[in-house]
Amino acid sequence: MFTGIIESTGKVEAITKSGTNTTFWISSPLAGELKVDQSLSHDGVCLTVEDIENGRHRVTAIEETLEKSNIGSWKPGNEVNLERCMMMNARLDGHIVQGHVDDTAICTKAERLDGSWEYRFKFAEKFATLVIEKGSIALNGTSLTVFNVAENEFSVAIIPYTYEHTSIKHVKAGSIVNIEFDLVGKYINRIVQLQKF
Repeated sequence: MFTGIIESTGKVEAITKSGTNTTFWISSPLAGELKVDQSLSHDGVCLTVEDIENGRHRVTAIEETLEKSNIGSWKPGNEVNLERCMMMNARLDGHIVQGHVDDTAICTKAERLDGSWEYRFKFAEKFATLVIEKGSIALNGTSLTVFNVAENEFSVAIIPYTYEHTSIKHVKAGSIVNIEFDLVGKYINRIVQLQKF
């Protein structure tokens, strides 16, 4: 479990493929604090740390993860958001994020305002019931509040701190981001779908 409050960013250093799996080496300031077998969110995708050396760590994404996220498009030099799993004795500053990406969304607008940034995203219509005005969403693992919700579109506002300390600064119109919908909303949606009327 994560909170969607990004701790650091990392840089993709190397990528190798083996069968349908892809392995990544990522350097970051967190490397010295990580442990092998630890869960770590990478742009919102929970991956297991397999190895650590020289200020970087190694993770592997399987085919299912590559198909449902934007990880398959990563290239050496890409900046990614990183968050270690939450501690149960700490404040939950964002919202409950599993690190299980539901799908990807496309940025349709990225606009700099007076002191903040506004982004608009479009996502698959089949998930439309999971997004509500002023609800929570995780984009590339970052916990954000949505507004101006349409059927399968929404906007988010980004404050300067988030802009400077996450990979959102690289997102522009046409960019593909990982999206994880609110866990509570997903359970409620499932219950309603199974109701027999």
